[in-house]
Amino acid sequence: MAAGFFVSKTLGIVSMILGLGAVATIIALSVVYSQEKEKNAATLLPSITSTPATTPSKATPATTPSKATPANVTNTTPLSLIPEHYAVTLQPFLTKDASGLYIFKGNSTVRFSCQNATDLILIHSKQLNYTEQSGFLVSLQGVSGSSPPPITKTWLETQTQYLVVQLQGPLETGKSYQLVSSFTGELADDLAGFYRSEYVEDGVTRVPLTSDASDVRHDSYRHFLLSHTCEANSNSVRASHRLSALLSVRQRDSRDPPEAPLPCGVLCSPMGSGGSGLSHGVGGFWAVPRRWGFSCSPGGGGATLLTRPVPLPDQVALPDFNAGAMENWGLVTYRENSLLYDPLFSSVGNKERVVTVIAHELAHQWFGNLVTLRWWNDLWLNEGFASYVEYLGADSAEPSWHIKDLIVQSEMYRVMKVDALASSHPLSFLESEINTPAQISEVFDAIAYSKGASVLRMLSEFLTEDSFKKGLQSYLHAFSYGNTVYDDLWTHLQKVVDEDKIQLPTTIKGIMDRWTLQMGFPMVTVNTKNGSISQRHFLLDTESTVERPSAFNYTWIVPVTWMKQQDGAEQMYWLTETSATNQLFVVTGASNWLLLNINVTGYFRVNYDQDNWNKLLTELGTSHEAIPVINRAQIIDDAFNLARAKHINITLALNTTTYLGKEREYLPWSAALDNLGYFRLMFDRSEVYGPMQVSPRLPQVSPRLPQARWIAGSMAGWYNEINAISTACTQGVPECTQLAAAFFNQWKQNPSNNPIPPNLRSSIYCSAIETGSEADWDFVWQMFKNATVVAEADKLRSALACSKEPWILKRYLEYCLDPSKIRKQDATSTINSIASNVVGQSLAWDFIRGNWKTLFSQYGGGSFSFSGLIQVVTQRFASEFELQQLEQFKADNADVGFGSGTRALEQALEKTKANIKWVAENKETVLTWFETASS
Repeated sequence: MAAGFFVSKTLGIVSMILGLGAVATIIALSVVYSQEKEKNAATLLPSITSTPATTPSKATPATTPSKATPANVTNTTPLSLIPEHYAVTLQPFLTKDASGLYIFKGNSTVRFSCQNATDLILIHSKQLNYTEQSGFLVSLQGVSGSSPPPITKTWLETQTQYLVVQLQGPLETGKSYQLVSSFTGELADDLAGFYRSEYVEDGVTRVPLTSDASDVRHDSYRHFLLSHTCEANSNSVRASHRLSALLSVRQRDSRDPPEAPLPCGVLCSPMGSGGSGLSHGVGGFWAVPRRWGFSCSPGGGGATLLTRPVPLPDQVALPDFNAGAMENWGLVTYRENSLLYDPLFSSVGNKERVVTVIAHELAHQWFGNLVTLRWWNDLWLNEGFASYVEYLGADSAEPSWHIKDLIVQSEMYRVMKVDALASSHPLSFLESEINTPAQISEVFDAIAYSKGASVLRMLSEFLTEDSFKKGLQSYLHAFSYGNTVYDDLWTHLQKVVDEDKIQLPTTIKGIMDRWTLQMGFPMVTVNTKNGSISQRHFLLDTESTVERPSAFNYTWIVPVTWMKQQDGAEQMYWLTETSATNQLFVVTGASNWLLLNINVTGYFRVNYDQDNWNKLLTELGTSHEAIPVINRAQIIDDAFNLARAKHINITLALNTTTYLGKEREYLPWSAALDNLGYFRLMFDRSEVYGPMQVSPRLPQVSPRLPQARWIAGSMAGWYNEINAISTACTQGVPECTQLAAAFFNQWKQNPSNNPIPPNLRSSIYCSAIETGSEADWDFVWQMFKNATVVAEADKLRSALACSKEPWILKRYLEYCLDPSKIRKQDATSTINSIASNVVGQSLAWDFIRGNWKTLFSQYGGGSFSFSGLIQVVTQRFASEFELQQLEQFKADNADVGFGSGTRALEQALEKTKANIKWVAENKETVLTWFETASS
């Protein structure tokens, strides 16, 4: 699943085909706990488990031991029942029933075999009203002569969303049975489960019906082929969906093995197709008519991975969708902004997003679909692989973009800010920690996606890509259509290590368990005077208490690449202990320097002795291109974060930015702007902000005309241009605000002909709204309502939050509770945009506190966006008063809950405490640094 990710149809299809080459290079996923992990966790497993402590596949009608009661049913249950076949029929009604609700009716038959004798059946069920059969919610039937025991009790577990079936006696090992049910559910517009959406075409309201498989997999399960038909009659549309295991469909090939279930998607809609029957197995593209904005032409080339080809799915862009995309087998569903691209409206960022999200979802066809992880506690191996592969797929499709380099800034540095908190968590959870749908949703966080991608990139780098690929090929062949534990992946990679005689300090498992079973990452410190090198757990607040124990005592086996200025040759060193001394790291000479973590392939931060820091800063000021571009960004990002953790002084960190007047590459600029953005958040409500805005110590980002390019034709050049305009307008540089006003007024005079280049629209719109009038706001609002291209609508919707008028922002916040004004899928991101505005931050915080129960009920406690909502609205908190408000908010809403935002709330509390300390300790130093240069 993509948390969110923009390409012409041609580009989209070409990206799919070419991206498969990179998918073949690195694609892998599925998992569960290593034996060592289960040994450590054994005492934490539920006491109700009396049969072997294994975990169910997502598709399994999971079972627990005898005589369970509603109080002790959890999902850490034995793998006793294996699904063989599912048949589901859904009948939605597009007119309201007598109670005023849209509903659907359905029935399902699940055939399964018994592997271990059990008298309890669990099957996920969410908000369904079951039709009783002989006094029970379901019926149990024998298959091929089997005779099931009578049902004694059935009930629904609301917290874990299980339908529980208690039997009078155990099912018989080796026999097959089928569970039959009939049910009714609501076709709500809550973006969850099987839900309805709406859009208007030619004045007529259209109602597509679709599913968010993250919820649907509570009802139906993974690894299905999907066929669907829509038959209209006078008052309903009947959608008959047969969800069958691949084995039962492919009767022509008895060699196909049984398979692990995976997400299935449902769509019944009048949407138009951008094309079907495309060559080479490429599925059709579907979207709301008039939202295509691109031509349809098929890409060339076959689509296979290893010797296990999978059918490429249909791609459908939905007008209402909670996540960025969902990798349903055969029917991948997207938000419109994650699939549709129009060169007249879409920016380079929109294009990158579409390419990467397509690659992400295609990666899931192998890792997540062909091979499926066993339980949600190891979701990271699914999403981490796809998040890594999306960069490789995009790079294969568009090699001139050099997009692989962006993973450091976009994924690694982003997640390190979270992983440096004492409230972080390991990539792998204990199975007993993931019991409810809200807890499952909470797992879909930056750790799973971005840290997972970063750690797998590190693994690929120290093994080499060719060896990594060989191990993945072996793994995929062995476990196609099945479930695995992550030790299986380490085993197959280890075989390649042994065959290729790769020199490692220990086994793959021995290395990787350190990175997956404990949270956080190390800071590697080297002293170039005596050659000492050491590691320690990097924490943003060194005084915080880490309550989660680690069997490895927060030490890692660290692959340290390094080079010296005098030779420029990259070398490898394995740091396996807390500290060591090696003459390799001794530097002699007045100008020679040492650089660690070349191209930032390792997931750690680097600190040096003061003398080496000074030499690196001198090199940046005199000959910065002698340092690799990614490492120039690393020096900036590491320095600022080391300073926040008080390992170096803040002046050193600020001094890393003074060379940027000569820098023409995107990554160092992006790292600097990102870290200076933290200063803006901490000080844009204080006396420090004025000197920051005008200080000559920082390189002034002057506005550039849209025709200018720092690196002609490159993605980095476009992003530099966007950053230049955005930063200049944010700083109030007159040339930029005048440029924005001129563009905006020209557009207002002729609304049908927008002269603003798509890449600059976000910045120009925001500046025009910030400096403009109520009439300007109303004009953009009208353009937003009229927009038919989602990329344009998103830019306009975000820009409307740039107003400096509190009453306008407050009115805009109220719009977020009205789906006729702001679609439900966009409500939380709109609130985030308002909260990012210094004027809107307190308004958004008051709005969230006053409406939390409404937001939680309307948008679902399981919504992934709740985590981001809490993070953004609290990002400026740096006072005791704000900390007290946050703690009171937690206490006041304990009965409502925080859903997927539960951990984000704890992290917000921790970050607020760290911000309070940091501001108190650094405010005067920062003010002096800026004022000294201005005087």
